[in-house]
Amino acid sequence: MIIPSIKYMLEQTQRELCPLWQVVLQEEIRDRETTRDEIYRRLNVTYTAMKKAAESGISAQSRSISGMTGGDAAKYYSYARSGRSLLSELCSKAVSYALATSECNASMGVIVAAPTAGSAGIMPGAFIAAQEVFGFTDRDICNALLTAAGVGAVISEKASLAGAVCGCQAECGSAAAMTAAGICQLMGGSPEQCMDAGALALKNCLGLACDPVAGLVEVPCIKRNGMYTVFAINAADLALAGIRSFVPFDEVIDSMRRIGMDMSPCIRETGEGGLATTDTGKAAREKIFGKK
Repeated sequence: MIIPSIKYMLEQTQRELCPLWQVVLQEEIRDRETTRDEIYRRLNVTYTAMKKAAESGISAQSRSISGMTGGDAAKYYSYARSGRSLLSELCSKAVSYALATSECNASMGVIVAAPTAGSAGIMPGAFIAAQEVFGFTDRDICNALLTAAGVGAVISEKASLAGAVCGCQAECGSAAAMTAAGICQLMGGSPEQCMDAGALALKNCLGLACDPVAGLVEVPCIKRNGMYTVFAINAADLALAGIRSFVPFDEVIDSMRRIGMDMSPCIRETGEGGLATTDTGKAAREKIFGKK
C-alpha cells in the first residue's frame, strides 16, 4: 500500500466525509485487489497474534537466549496490579504488554512487526490496554490498526521504518506515531487530531539512536518499548485536548529522514556506538560472542 502523504489522507477524509481508517481501507482494497472482508480477516489474525504475544510475555517469564533480558514484563505486571504504580491503569497495562511483547520477540516467540520487530511492543501495548480499560471491540481495534498502517505507509514512503537507515527514530519513533494516531482515533479524535497526535509523538523522537547492545534486539530495545507506549498515549492525550503540532506531520517525517541521513552509521543499528560501546555493553558482547 502506497500513501503519498499525511496531507493526502486528510484531504481524502474531507472529500469523502469519512474517518481515516476508511481512507486506508479503500487504499488497501485497491492496492491488493482484495475485499473488505478479507482485509478484516487479516486484521483479526494480526490482532490475535498481538494479544497472544503479550499474554505469552506476561506469563512465560522466559529469558532470551543471550541471557540479557526476560522476566521484567511479569515483574512490572505484578507491580502494576498491586495498586502501587505511579501510572494510570491504562498506562501501567500498556507498559506491561509492551514489555511482554518485546520479551516474547527476544525469546524467539511469534510477534507482529509493528512496524518492526524492535518496536513490536508499542502498538499492542497501547491497543490491548485501551481495549481492556475502555471496552473497545476487536473491530474498533482493527480500525485503529488501519489508521496506524496508513501513518506507517506514509513514513515508509517519505522516509524509512528501518533503524539501519534512520536510527531508532524510524522504529520506536514511527511505532509511537502510528500508535498515537490509532489511540487518538479510538478515543474519538478527529482526523486532524489523530495526525497531530502522530506528529507530536514523532517529532519528540527525532534523533533517537539505534544502539543495540551486542547487536541484539534486547537492550535498550525492550525497555524502550515500555517507555514509548506511554509516550504514544501522552501524544494522543495532548491532541485530544486540542493541542496542535506547530510543524505539520509531513514535515516532521521529512525532518526524520534528513536527520537519519545525517546520523553516523555507528548509531544506525550497527551496534558500534551509543549504549553498545559502554563498558557494560562491550562486556556483554564478549560474554555472548567471545572476543573479536
